[in-house]
Amino acid sequence: VKTVKFKDPRYIGDPINAVKIFNEKEVDELVVLDIDASTENRDPDYKMIEDLASECQMPLCYGGGVKTVEQINKIIKLGVEKVAISSAAILDAGLVSEASKLVGAQSIVVVLDVKKRFGKYEVFIHNGRKRVKKSLLELVEEIKNQGAGEIILNSIDNDGVMKGYDIKLVEKVRQLINIPLTVLGGAGSLSDVQQLFSSFQQIGASAGSLFVYKGKFKAVLINYPDFEQKKSLFGNSSSA
Repeated sequence: VKTVKFKDPRYIGDPINAVKIFNEKEVDELVVLDIDASTENRDPDYKMIEDLASECQMPLCYGGGVKTVEQINKIIKLGVEKVAISSAAILDAGLVSEASKLVGAQSIVVVLDVKKRFGKYEVFIHNGRKRVKKSLLELVEEIKNQGAGEIILNSIDNDGVMKGYDIKLVEKVRQLINIPLTVLGGAGSLSDVQQLFSSFQQIGASAGSLFVYKGKFKAVLINYPDFEQKKSLFGNSSSA
């Protein structure tokens, strides 16, 4: 499914089917997020994860319902390269450091869902329903110090809107960390991705709507830029 500002999920298609198409498109990396798992207090769906990992021909990152080191270890053993943690990383201060030591920091990704309220960026958990009391910058520092290998910075305000990334938000976080940072929320065209790369050079661009919709009426059509398109727009040093 695809949401707009974390609301009104629209059905896109069967996950395994989508993976098969993305394989053909030679995607750089695939992020699969079970967006309701934590809010419904569900464990990860290990059968689905195993099926995705066995089908997926590119690096795979899974997130959703992950709360313990045991779960993370099990997911990695199913063939997933990275595990994304959101709510649990904030609620359990030791989870990230413990998981990084067990499976390697390169496999631990922390997702921060951010919304702007009263002129300030604030972090939310449980699919954008619960505000976190700590500030965004405080959380970023903590996550970096705990040994996370990567942060995915997700703009709730820009989710599914397709009008560009929140560059000011990225600036605030980028200056605090030197670990890999991937930005999600807002990409509506390859020009938006190009702007992100030209502004920050070493950064990851993630997108949902851009790669599943086509045209102004948002017809569902899974797509991805080919090598020549990416080379002409971004050069050889960056990937989406």
